[in-house]
Amino acid sequence: MASTQKKAVLRMHDGYWLAGYLPAAGFIRRGLSPGPNPDALELLDLSARRQIIPLATLKWACFVRDFNSGEPANPERLLRTTFSGRPRLAGIWLRMTLKDESVLEGVAANDLTLLDPAGLLITPPDTRSNTQRIFLPRSGIAELTIVSVIGASNAVTGKRKPPVSARQQGDLFPAAAPRAL
Repeated sequence: MASTQKKAVLRMHDGYWLAGYLPAAGFIRRGLSPGPNPDALELLDLSARRQIIPLATLKWACFVRDFNSGEPANPERLLRTTFSGRPRLAGIWLRMTLKDESVLEGVAANDLTLLDPAGLLITPPDTRSNTQRIFLPRSGIAELTIVSVIGASNAVTGKRKPPVSARQQGDLFPAAAPRAL
């Protein structure tokens, strides 16, 4: 496993959940589980044991701030699953209907990670809650809708006006021709 581990809560389709640590990136392991979909997550649980979780059994993996949320039935504290208005994050606003018919919205990065065959990594609607990011396996998504593509502001993307010396600017006081007296 990678040296950088993030706190994660894994929710299964049957409602069971596991808490532990996942690598920050590259947490999908190819060919670890038997069956038609051999992809799996390799979780280091809280008792320091390695758990292999097949993606076919996983509803989502939430990267969380803290394990002690105070709610044993909802440790990821995912209270809001849809946006109340337009998100402020740059990216692709997605609405997913999962296999259990629950609806989840999030913002995905507008890059090639959308093409990952294992699943999607999204930012949830309530970024102030315990859940910071959510990984959704593609096998758990029944329907996916692109709601909107949200661009970044100029200040974020670094597009600024060119310096004055690079701009073509006319003289403020053009040189006047000499006057005849």
